[in-house]
Amino acid sequence: MQDRSIHPNTRIMLEAWKRMRVDPVANEDRTPRANDHPDLIANIFMIEATDDGAWIFRTAGDGVSDLLGRSLPNHDFLNLWTGPDRAMIGGFLEAVRTDGAPGVIRGRGETLTGQRVEVEITTMPLAQAGMPNSTTRFLGLYQTLGGVPKLKGRPIWRHRVAMLVPPDSQPAEPTLKLVANNYH
Repeated sequence: MQDRSIHPNTRIMLEAWKRMRVDPVANEDRTPRANDHPDLIANIFMIEATDDGAWIFRTAGDGVSDLLGRSLPNHDFLNLWTGPDRAMIGGFLEAVRTDGAPGVIRGRGETLTGQRVEVEITTMPLAQAGMPNSTTRFLGLYQTLGGVPKLKGRPIWRHRVAMLVPPDSQPAEPTLKLVANNYH
């Protein structure tokens, strides 16, 4: 993911995700700690794919629940969108799952009375031990990009997609290098 316009908190989460994917034990001391970024913890959530095509919230931080005005566990993440936006998000989540790499959703959240705020939602697939290529759980980061006072304390009820930054499906460079020595 090369988009330079993503939020700094998103960069922190993506870098931690990359380090944990490479070697979780070796990078344990470099992984962000909750006390280093308290604003992140409240905005983290986890979703899980179900056999019927839903993406159910398994957990959500207080910041996400407060912004959306409800407790999120057992609600479908796709229900945050309607119409064509819902279909785009469904396809986007499948791309994240298939590529096994993070993606970012940019859009706006709207209250029932029309107040709007820009939002950025990052989804990162979580590897499951013993189950390669079958990721069904994503770690997510939901954050506003300013403007929360515009909401006047009202919860975000619907979302609109402005931009999708899909996973970078470019294959990683090979780590094996061949060296030929013709010296006899």
